[in-house]
Amino acid sequence: MNMMDQLLWVIVPYVCIVVFIVGHIYRYRTDQFNWTAKSSEFIEKKRLKAGSLMFHLGIIPVIGGHVAGLGIPQSWMEAVGVNEHLYHIGAVYVGGAFGMLTLAGMVLLTSRRFTMRSVRKLSTASDLIVNVLLLFIIIMGMYSTLVTNAVEPDFNYRETISVWFRQLFVLRPDASLMTEVPLSFKIHILAGLGIFALWPFTRLVHVWSVPLNYVGRRYILYRKHRKYES
Repeated sequence: MNMMDQLLWVIVPYVCIVVFIVGHIYRYRTDQFNWTAKSSEFIEKKRLKAGSLMFHLGIIPVIGGHVAGLGIPQSWMEAVGVNEHLYHIGAVYVGGAFGMLTLAGMVLLTSRRFTMRSVRKLSTASDLIVNVLLLFIIIMGMYSTLVTNAVEPDFNYRETISVWFRQLFVLRPDASLMTEVPLSFKIHILAGLGIFALWPFTRLVHVWSVPLNYVGRRYILYRKHRKYES
């Protein structure tokens, strides 16, 4: 293990985590007015609706799969009857299907933002960077899942990446676990860390703006005024 491994798999993750947390606090305290995503629906609706629907339907199960694969130890899975074969089917086939749906939605959203002049003019530099980086992360994730896993079937990320990931939360990451990880997985992880570092300074902050007050607020009543003749 060399200094580069220590930099990439110990220092960089914690820097990104700190920027993610402190950046959100700073953004919320100083820029609440822009804590939102500028809508371009009034410019073009059809491609936005289709791309957004595919992306969101796909990304939620994909995130769930990442949480399960990285956060839950392999021994715990096996203890409840999820052996390596069942897990592989879920990760590759089910995860691959939702990943493709996410990718299709992201391709549509990114092409819309770059090819439609009116939408591009409304976009900021951070909007364009986020779109490209998200697309790149998804492509690398799909490549790792469908190609790298097929080319290197003996590699088990639950014995390397997952263990390293959980160690981050107990402040004892072992960078040596990442030395033999295939390059595609490493690129996918580093790009993911990058998006977390950029998150507080982009439109992605709108993810946290869940309108929970809608559930309990009073109804808004609209009354039609009638003109009465005298």
